[in-house]
Amino acid sequence: MLRSMTGYGASAVENESYKVNVEMRSVNQRYLDISFTMQPELSAYEEMIKKCVKSRAARGKLTVTVSVYDKRDKMPEIHVNRELAMAYQSALNEVSDMLHLSRLDDVKAVIGCEGVMTIEHVDDSFSDLEPLLKKAADEAADHLLAMREVEGANIERDFSHRLEIIEQLTEALESFAPDIVRSHREKILKSIEDLLSSDEIDKSLIIQEAAMYADKVDYTEEITRLRSHIDQFRKIMTESVPVGRKLDFLIQEMNREVNTAASKANSAEASHTAVDIKSEIEKLREQVQNIE
Repeated sequence: MLRSMTGYGASAVENESYKVNVEMRSVNQRYLDISFTMQPELSAYEEMIKKCVKSRAARGKLTVTVSVYDKRDKMPEIHVNRELAMAYQSALNEVSDMLHLSRLDDVKAVIGCEGVMTIEHVDDSFSDLEPLLKKAADEAADHLLAMREVEGANIERDFSHRLEIIEQLTEALESFAPDIVRSHREKILKSIEDLLSSDEIDKSLIIQEAAMYADKVDYTEEITRLRSHIDQFRKIMTESVPVGRKLDFLIQEMNREVNTAASKANSAEASHTAVDIKSEIEKLREQVQNIE
C-alpha cells in the first residue's frame, strides 16, 4: 500500500480540567522532520508526541500545532488569621495609648502585619495533562495517516495507468526492431560490398563493421530490462514499508534503458516512441516525489 507524504489530521478532546486541540500537517520531505507550534510550558511533551507521529509516518515535513485551554478555577485563595489580626490590633492600640498617639483606623495597618493574610496559589502546571494530550495526539496522527493512505491509493491508481501506457509504448518500440535491423543490414552489406570491390581487402575492417552493426541495432536487452523494471515497480507498490526511494531509483533505471534503446535504434519512429515513454516516466517521477 502506497502512502502519500501530504496529509492533515486533527483532534479535539477534553475533560473536566483541560480542552486540548492537536493539528498535524505534512508535506513532501526527503526525511522525517517534525516541528512544533505550542505553548512553551508544553515543550516537555514533545518527545511523547514525536513517538505518536513516528509510529505512523517515516518521511515528510510535519508541523504539529498544540493548544491547551485550562478549565480549572485558578483563583488564588486568601486566608485571614483572625486571632493574629486581633492581637496585632490590640498591640497597636496599646502602643498608641502608651505614646499618646491617635489610634490607627486604617485596616491596612493590620493586614500589612506579617502572617495576618496568606495567599494560597493553585497549581498552574500541566502535570496531569499527559494522558489527555496523548489521546489527542494519537487521534490526530491516525487521521493524518488515513488521509495519507487515501491519497496514496489515488497515486497508486495513477501509477497503474501510467505503467500500462509505458508497456504499450514499449511493445511499439520493440515492433520497430525488425525494420531497423533490416535497414542496418542493408547498410552493412553495402559497406562490405564496397570493401570487397577494392583491390586490397582488409578483413579487420569487415569484422569492425560487423561488430559496430551488432552493437548499434540490438536493443533487445534494454527492452527486456525495461519490462523487468515495470514488473518490479508493480511489485514494490504492494509492499507495506515506505517505498518512495526505491521507486525513485527504479524510475532512473527505466529512463536509462529507454535512452539507450533509442540511441541504438537510431530511428525517427523509435525516437518519437522513446520520447513518449520518457514523458510517461517523468509523470511517474513527479508523483513518486509525493510517496513516503
